Amino acid sequence: PARRHAGTVGLVAARREPRPAAAHGPRPARDALSERRSDPQGFDCSGFTQWVFAHAGVRLPRETREQYQEGTPIDRSALQPGDLVFFSTTARGASHVGIALGGETFVHAPSSKGVVRVESMTLPYWSRRLVGIRRISTN
Repeated sequence: PARRHAGTVGLVAARREPRPAAAHGPRPARDALSERRSDPQGFDCSGFTQWVFAHAGVRLPRETREQYQEGTPIDRSALQPGDLVFFSTTARGASHVGIALGGETFVHAPSSKGVVRVESMTLPYWSRRLVGIRRISTN
């Protein structure tokens, strides 16, 4: 199972350990009916994070901007698996969210088409759009 880190949701993608719930993610669904989905048939980014955290017993708000107000701000140098990473993509401020997996990688739902991807935050597209990191307590 996923490892917990001192009061945070610790979704760890490490070798020789079972993959976290976030890495398993939903199976791709080609028939998403809504742009703002929060179920495994077609997640958008904040619906995906809300779903993963709910499965760890943590309630998150539905929208990215609301999720950005939760938890504790974290410096990038202190990033841990399970932290929420926020990016400015479609609007100023936090408009996209994913979950840190460790080693500069994060998992996210880039659209509501049922696809969940693991990507590197060091890619130029993501590194210049990072607006913040939040740690959500499980207490």
